[in-house]
Amino acid sequence: MKPKWWNKSRSYLIKKDKVISKLIRSYKGHLTTRNNFFYSLTRSIISQQISVAAADSVFSKFEKKCKNKINPKTVQKLSIQDLKKCGLSKMKAIGIKSLAQKILNKSFNPKLISKMTDEEAINYLSSLRQIGRWSAEMVLIFFYNRPNIWPVQDIGLLRAISNNYKKKYLPPKNFVSKLQKKFSPYCTLAVMALWYSVDNEPVQY
Repeated sequence: MKPKWWNKSRSYLIKKDKVISKLIRSYKGHLTTRNNFFYSLTRSIISQQISVAAADSVFSKFEKKCKNKINPKTVQKLSIQDLKKCGLSKMKAIGIKSLAQKILNKSFNPKLISKMTDEEAINYLSSLRQIGRWSAEMVLIFFYNRPNIWPVQDIGLLRAISNNYKKKYLPPKNFVSKLQKKFSPYCTLAVMALWYSVDNEPVQY
């Protein structure tokens, strides 16, 4: 089920400028939550700083290693070596193991995030090992379905802005910031439509 704000955000963004209007109209994807916080976060850790194709390959091996049960208890039983065999770097493997442990011992509580602002949630998620701002933002989009996330560190987003707005790559920071203001409070849909324009596969973490 798509978020309650989805249709309203489409109507809002279509009026904003010709470029985003065209992208929104041709965008075939939609946003649903996976209903599995641990799955979303491990996927975002695995996807850090590698191509989509490489991330899909590693995640597929990780999923197989977990016997299709990606949850903290399953991961806790795996060794760092097991995770590295899936193609994970040592740091990513340690990060995923640490996340599993913190959820199991309740030192990290995903349920608290729904009551936080976007920035508070990003800070809370960033307290986890191997989680930076980008990974936190992916979780806010794909698990919590927040409507106004604008991940300025995302290479795909920056490339899409360059392509669609005829800017050099990397696009100027002040232009990226200007778009954020223009698309708020519905940046998330703008991001997804921009992503789709450079890779016709709907993104999902």
